[in-house]
Amino acid sequence: MKKISNKDYQIKSKGKFDINQTPTLVDLQADKKEIEDELRKVGLKIAALQNKIYAAGTPAIYIGIQGMDTAGKDSLIREVFKDINPSGIEVYDFKKPTPLEHAHDFFWRHYLTLPERGKFGIHNRTHYEDVLIARIHPQLVLNQKIYGIDTLEDVDAKFWKKRFRQIRDFEKTQVENGMKMFKIFLHLSKDEQKNRFLRRINRDDKKWKFNAADLKERAYWEEYQVAYEDAINETATSHAPWYIVPADDKPTARLIVARILLDELRKLKISFPKMSVVEQEKFKDYKKALDNE
Repeated sequence: MKKISNKDYQIKSKGKFDINQTPTLVDLQADKKEIEDELRKVGLKIAALQNKIYAAGTPAIYIGIQGMDTAGKDSLIREVFKDINPSGIEVYDFKKPTPLEHAHDFFWRHYLTLPERGKFGIHNRTHYEDVLIARIHPQLVLNQKIYGIDTLEDVDAKFWKKRFRQIRDFEKTQVENGMKMFKIFLHLSKDEQKNRFLRRINRDDKKWKFNAADLKERAYWEEYQVAYEDAINETATSHAPWYIVPADDKPTARLIVARILLDELRKLKISFPKMSVVEQEKFKDYKKALDNE
């Protein structure tokens, strides 16, 4: 199997991402079973590391996943993280903002669900929706009733530059306060999205996932590609890099994400809590008491 190198997928500085020149499919030189077997091995190693992080109570691990409709976000979360102790992981799937959420800044609902130290927090869609779908449909910005933003003319290039800066500041604050951030973009081709929509339509067990609104958004494909490229280039930093993962083959995408996480988590300087000499002596008494029952 071809070696997976993080640097092949990582974007950590502005202007390095060209969406049209980035592949949506990669050949790992392995068949589906080999890829799935390797994913299981990597997933167990991630779970073991998460157990250590949970015991240490630090750091917080944030994993934000973005991608076009049908990119495979749900199944990736299910397959990559299925071996992790549920006590140490929380998953949030963000939908259309509620009136309460609209009454606050666009970070608010995401801030409330950030992982506590020692836990994994996975966001299925993220605060980036507000520079993606809101950029394609700027009326959504007006719905937020931001003071001083009164007309569509106010939602101009300067507005988006400001919002990108706010995202960079938000993420820097989280990292400086003990969070490890992973931002994953599942890079899907338009042809593969079409195939996946057709599978949803044709299969009884998939029909429930089909939403006619998704076809309307597909009509804005090129606009979304521009929005993603701009958002990633504007917010890729050394402390909060983006990982661009080819998503046309789901098993391959899952393994790449898992390998990225494992390799980066292994760099963390963490260990199980150490006991003092006094505490260690107490454990001898605990063992003795149990042995003498």
